[in-house]
Amino acid sequence: MRKPSELRDLLEKSVPELKRNPERLLVFIDAGKVISTAVQGLSFMYTYTLNLIITDFAGDEDAIIVPLLAWLRVNQPDHFLNEASQAEGISFEVDLINNKAIDLSIRIQLTESVRVAIDEKPNKPGDYLATITHLNEPPLVEDRPDITHWQLIIDGSTVAEWDTPHPFKVD
Repeated sequence: MRKPSELRDLLEKSVPELKRNPERLLVFIDAGKVISTAVQGLSFMYTYTLNLIITDFAGDEDAIIVPLLAWLRVNQPDHFLNEASQAEGISFEVDLINNKAIDLSIRIQLTESVRVAIDEKPNKPGDYLATITHLNEPPLVEDRPDITHWQLIIDGSTVAEWDTPHPFKVD
């Protein structure tokens, strides 16, 4: 599974408070399943709930949600395309620690498709090679310019800033 570490890296780089205190970002994978069918080969899909917990966070929640949504547009675009994913794909809980800090738990439904191609080795009948490829999500179709750098400003202050590893288009 690659998406949890990619998202963790993005949040640690883009949210100044997490950049200074990366130990405040906890990442858990809950309710994981492997889905495979009887099609030729051993291809499968991971499906799971990613639980991000940000402890003792004194920043603006938008500084976490906006980079998260930008990442999801590339890495789980179905959350923007169908009603069921929009309604159930992202949820959160907040514990108010004091007047300045919260614990924020964000639960995201994620999937990852993995292609496993099985081919007989050349010149070795009976020996097989399994080639594993983690598939990217199909891109959203949009007509806006590509974006590679983000800066989130709230009330005149920069609260988050990051680069996307792959340019993508947004509304």
